Amino acid sequence: MSDTNKLKIFNDPIYGFITIPNPFIYDLIQHPYFQRLRRISQMGLSSLVYPGANHTRFHHALGCLHIMQKAVGVLRFKNVSISEEEENALYIAILLHDIGHGPFSHAMEHSIVEDVHHEEISLLFMHKLNREFDGKLTLAIKIFKGEYHRKFMLQLVSSQLDMDRMDYLKRDSFYSGVEEGKINSDRLIQMMNVVDDVLVIEEKGIYSVEKFLMARRLMYWQVYLHKTSLVAEEILTRILKRAKELFQKGVAIDCSKPLYFFIENKIALQDFDDVTLDKFAQLDDTDVLGAIKNWQFHKDYTLSELSRMIINRDLLKIKMSDEKFSVEEVSKLVEEHADKYKIGLNESKYFVFKGKIKNQAYSKIAEPIRILQKDGELEDVAILSDQLSLKALSKHVTKYFLCFPKQLNKS
Repeated sequence: MSDTNKLKIFNDPIYGFITIPNPFIYDLIQHPYFQRLRRISQMGLSSLVYPGANHTRFHHALGCLHIMQKAVGVLRFKNVSISEEEENALYIAILLHDIGHGPFSHAMEHSIVEDVHHEEISLLFMHKLNREFDGKLTLAIKIFKGEYHRKFMLQLVSSQLDMDRMDYLKRDSFYSGVEEGKINSDRLIQMMNVVDDVLVIEEKGIYSVEKFLMARRLMYWQVYLHKTSLVAEEILTRILKRAKELFQKGVAIDCSKPLYFFIENKIALQDFDDVTLDKFAQLDDTDVLGAIKNWQFHKDYTLSELSRMIINRDLLKIKMSDEKFSVEEVSKLVEEHADKYKIGLNESKYFVFKGKIKNQAYSKIAEPIRILQKDGELEDVAILSDQLSLKALSKHVTKYFLCFPKQLNKS
């Protein structure tokens, strides 16, 4: 029997000391699938804009575990019945909620895997771990999938006011240095309660909810959808697509074995058997960055030039607009670029392209954030709030972008 002390303490810059609640959680954290998150950046290429934003998904997962422990404590104090088995399942579900993220996750989801979202891969990892640990994750999986009868438990893991969002807003604002993202997670958790199996916020916490939603909106525009981060991610997506396209044409592509596997094979959700999942578990940021460092010297102009842009932070120019960019405008730039660099139109489309982004801080379609009023009635925060700006946050805001090389000198 191992003499390892599994009740460890982590020193976290956001919360101070984070404790591991029991030996099984320690075993999950020590598993290679979870340790991989140390090598996956939480904010992708945002460090090209905010140099401090180099924290990892490992940091984030531990932070979520910590505030879930606080939430369980508060709810029990308010006489919400949570068994030891349910408590542990909540810890497992929130700890593993992001375990399916690949390197530069969103770029991966749109390039070398076929629109397989990280939540789906997280669930595959959970099922695999459940087999390894003799069914100890069964209840956590039911909660994660929304199949457990106690609805508020899913809301703690995944909702418009869950532990995931509370941690990443606080953590990402800290590491990026963006003050507008700061939230008071302690007060939000203290104001939590459960009524009719629904997670609610007591009325005196409504201003903290408003601040939380406003912070989320500002973080998306100022950080997650910052135009430089956006164009960098678009370039990365095209680098991986180009590498895959070249491989299919018989061109040699040099990279690590795990990355090569996904470049070589067309991988959709139905292809994720245990072998593929283990290959995915070997992928991290170093595979992609190492490949890009090599590919900047590749004989293919498109692959090498795009790779050089990321390595040297010499990115495409990006224009943002409230109006769509016309097909004619894009086609003209594509032709100009192809003529200037003596390449084909298909290759030029890797450098000139348009797209759109959406931001909605609060959804009226999704499960609402309910406020528990003093008279015992429940109301959607968007209706109860006297902040006109909060009502506006429930509307989709769409912006359009156009990317092209700076050398084209488009005004």
